[in-house]
Amino acid sequence: MEAGPRAGSRTDGDRPLRIALLTYKGNPFCGGQGVYVRHLSRELARLGHQVEVIGSQPYPVLDEGEDLTGLRLTELPSLDLYRSPDPFRTPKRDEYRDWVDALEVGTMWTGGFPEPLTFSLRARRHLRARRGEFDVVHDNQTLGYGLLGGPAALGAPLVTTIHHPITVDRQLEIDAAETWQQRMSKRRWYAFTRMQKRVARRLPSVLTVSGTSRQEIVDHLGVRQDRIRVVHIGADTDLFSPDRSVAEVPGRIVTTSSADVPLKGLVFLVEALAKVRTENPDAHLVVVGKRAEDGPVAAAIERYGLEGAVTFVKGITDAELVDLVRSAEVACVPSLYEGFSLPAAEAMATGTPLVATTGGAIPEVAGRDGETCLAVPTGDAGALAAALTRLLDDPELRKRLGAAGRERVLRNFTWARAALGTAELYRESIARSAGRVPAGARATTPHERAGSDRESRATC
Repeated sequence: MEAGPRAGSRTDGDRPLRIALLTYKGNPFCGGQGVYVRHLSRELARLGHQVEVIGSQPYPVLDEGEDLTGLRLTELPSLDLYRSPDPFRTPKRDEYRDWVDALEVGTMWTGGFPEPLTFSLRARRHLRARRGEFDVVHDNQTLGYGLLGGPAALGAPLVTTIHHPITVDRQLEIDAAETWQQRMSKRRWYAFTRMQKRVARRLPSVLTVSGTSRQEIVDHLGVRQDRIRVVHIGADTDLFSPDRSVAEVPGRIVTTSSADVPLKGLVFLVEALAKVRTENPDAHLVVVGKRAEDGPVAAAIERYGLEGAVTFVKGITDAELVDLVRSAEVACVPSLYEGFSLPAAEAMATGTPLVATTGGAIPEVAGRDGETCLAVPTGDAGALAAALTRLLDDPELRKRLGAAGRERVLRNFTWARAALGTAELYRESIARSAGRVPAGARATTPHERAGSDRESRATC
């Protein structure tokens, strides 16, 4: 069970807060931002706060329960230009409502990604119309111009989560492009990162999920380090838990990845699987994510003759996902970079042994090689294959690493802990906005001191 506060707890302060939690994309089944909003909003509500999630398509899915009466969703619709099955669609004339809609379509037509900017403009208008209803506004990495201006513009002080700088994704995508046309297209698509960099430098209070991300926010975005607070996120350890009634499938390796996102490193895992199967023909890979019909991953599957050994699944329920991870002999995170790595934490929480790269913040989550995981360099299919083979061939090692990984997550990475640390930052921002904390100064809370100690122990 997940340790931490529940409904009615006042361990994070004296009075409940009224929180506006903004997210321009809220899908909790694809991408870390939706997962973050879903679980953080639940745990903040369990602390007794009033949490209103304000989001655009795909709309967030929030948890329900008797202890979550303070949690609600407000839909702030965009034109939903990238929806399935007609992405990059042109809206009909009667769909246009105002100039923000025209800006959204125009940016898409010229190859850009408009949603961070247009959502921020709609959110600003919405919050100004509801001035006085919230104690704090929490932006989940929109970083749009519309969120500048402080309490005078938004009606409440602003706290912003930056999971990691999207400039990292941009560079990896450009590096993976094979033609100058593809590189030009990637640069245009990621043009919004220039806005995010300008906005980030002007933010009074930034929250991030790892020490690695904190340093990269300083290096890539130019945010002052004294404005950044690290609050680790984690797994839903009530849901992601061991269950001996779920049988392990011999040779099963599970990963969560999008086939067409280079930084996820799936192509290296596919190559590693081909090597593993020379010694262990039962080895097979289940990928939680969308299969790309072409591109490097599809080409690697065909090149190594792995059509029957690699399966992609999408649209599964939480319960199905958990049982899938439980059924694996090994979970793998082959990413070139992660700002935190929820898949690593969730796999470890089920007691499934983990093979993970050392990309970005993954070592902060997965821990030390040979103690709570097997760690390998990024982009090294041979090292991945050796670690996977070692675990598949050693049941006792799998058992030991699985148990140690579960204990590490329970000790360090739960959503209840994340909610406590986030609420502390809210109160500090409110106090600073009211003039109770001098500009540029910040108190170090007990939660943060404990988090810093954990972070130093966690880093390889």
